[in-house]
Amino acid sequence: MANRRTTHQYYGNGNGFSGTSGADEMETQNNDLVDGLRSKVGALKSLTLDMGEEIKDQNLYLKDMDNTFDSSWGLLSSSLNRVKRIANSGQNRHILYLFLFAFFVFFIIYVIMKLR
Repeated sequence: MANRRTTHQYYGNGNGFSGTSGADEMETQNNDLVDGLRSKVGALKSLTLDMGEEIKDQNLYLKDMDNTFDSSWGLLSSSLNRVKRIANSGQNRHILYLFLFAFFVFFIIYVIMKLR
C-alpha cells in the first residue's frame, strides 16, 4: 500500500503529470487538438460548400438536357406522325423507300464504325 501512495504522490493527480505544469501541458495539448479539429471542420465546410455548388451546376445541366430531350421528342413524334400518315395513305411504295433509305444509312454508319 505504501508503494501506491508513493506512486500517486509522484505523479500528482494520477494522470502522469505533476502539479501546475502538468495541467498547463494538458491545456496546451487540448488547445492543439482543438485547433486540429477546427482546421478539419473548416476543410469539411469548404468541401461541403464546393459539393453544393457542383450539385447546383449538375442540376442545371440536367434540366437543360431534359429540355433538349423534350424538344427532340417533339420533333421525333411529329416525324412519326408524318410516317403514319404516309402509311395510311395507301402508298406503301413510299414506306418501302423510307425503310430502304434508313437501312442504307445505318449500313453506312456500321461500315464506317467497323473501319475505325
